[in-house]
Amino acid sequence: MCQVATIGLTGGIGSGKSTAAQGLVALGAHLVDTDAIARALTLPGGAAIPALAAEFGADALAADGALDREKMRRLVFADPGAKARLEAMLHPLIGAEASRRAAASGGRPVVFDVPLLTESSHWRARVDRVLVIDCDEATQAARVAQRPGWTEEAARRVIAQQAPRAARRASADAVICNEGLTIAQFQAELRALWALWFPTPGGSG
Repeated sequence: MCQVATIGLTGGIGSGKSTAAQGLVALGAHLVDTDAIARALTLPGGAAIPALAAEFGADALAADGALDREKMRRLVFADPGAKARLEAMLHPLIGAEASRRAAASGGRPVVFDVPLLTESSHWRARVDRVLVIDCDEATQAARVAQRPGWTEEAARRVIAQQAPRAARRASADAVICNEGLTIAQFQAELRALWALWFPTPGGSG
């Protein structure tokens, strides 16, 4: 079989996607985390800050000059137009930086960690396979509520803004259901998938 060069990794908030990303890195993947790129772009002095300030006003920035992420989160939940403007500004910058980081893979398979992959036809066309980490929405909300500064209500608002679980699963080449799994069981699922997609030359895969 042809080896897969790029994997799009996605899943709803609280699904365990970040844990999967680190597990894939341990198996040999080169990780490109688009959420981390977005955060870097919106830190003090980040490449997106001047345009964000011009578009949304200086009050969209925190005292240190970074994007006020909580304020922006509230704004985009309340105003779909603001969400569209924000994405139009950030997505080209994220895509360009993701390409730059992917080029440094050294020949390793590249995993693009993309929270909104299902919502983006661009990202689905860019990767060879899509891996979705899935679990019940109640589990998602309970996990996120354990994070500092989050409540189940806030988590459910984010979940409602993301693609439905069925849509994510429909876009997937593989789905790992992270419901009731131990860490060891979750890692075993990742190893099995990695062996299927990247069989060792001369091995039984």
